[in-house]
Amino acid sequence: MQTLDRVKREGEERLHPSLANPSWLVLRKRREIFQKWLSEFAEQRLEVLDVGGRIQPYRPLLEGRLLRYVAVDLRRTLLVNVVARGEQLPHGDGQFDLVICTQVLQYIPQPQAVITEIYRVLKPGGRLLLSVPAACPRDADEECWRFFPAALRQLLQGFNEVEIVPEGGSIVGFFRTVNVCLNIFVRYRWLRSIFHRTLCPLINLLGAGLEDIAASANEQFSPNYSARARK
Repeated sequence: MQTLDRVKREGEERLHPSLANPSWLVLRKRREIFQKWLSEFAEQRLEVLDVGGRIQPYRPLLEGRLLRYVAVDLRRTLLVNVVARGEQLPHGDGQFDLVICTQVLQYIPQPQAVITEIYRVLKPGGRLLLSVPAACPRDADEECWRFFPAALRQLLQGFNEVEIVPEGGSIVGFFRTVNVCLNIFVRYRWLRSIFHRTLCPLINLLGAGLEDIAASANEQFSPNYSARARK
């Protein structure tokens, strides 16, 4: 089992990624989206369920507003409260104000089963914050899916309100893909160290700058999507 410090560092790198992170462009955008959505919550004392909550990167965004935070994951860490499958959540109906599920559904053979369970455990009016990949190399042999907005709308059709936002447009998608692919191809440790100190940050900054300058609404090659839904 990972040490608590290591798990927390992994979560912090997800929330506040360094420029040396090949996914910096996507992760910083997701943080901005989630910060905006969470700031709109009227509730001050939230009961939260984190499905796939192995490292809980977005928990700090709820600091001072939590009544209860429950993390469910198949992989146990010192932050996981319940080892269980997202398709079979061991919780009663209508228990949570908010469910967070980030970068999980691509590993689930039947993602609709997870969404159905999330809907069940949400209180009336409760919210789901979700993120899923759309364009990126395979991270693990267990991965099953990539998701586009139409697929998300189909998965979330049982909810009353749904909003889907790209975590960067096509420019971000291109530069993030370049960085991720280079990170795969750089095999030697010394060369990888040079890449993370030099080329990777440069590609990240170039992608961010061009995205801002272009101000393009094109999202055909968006690498990731965030979604929020209200029961």
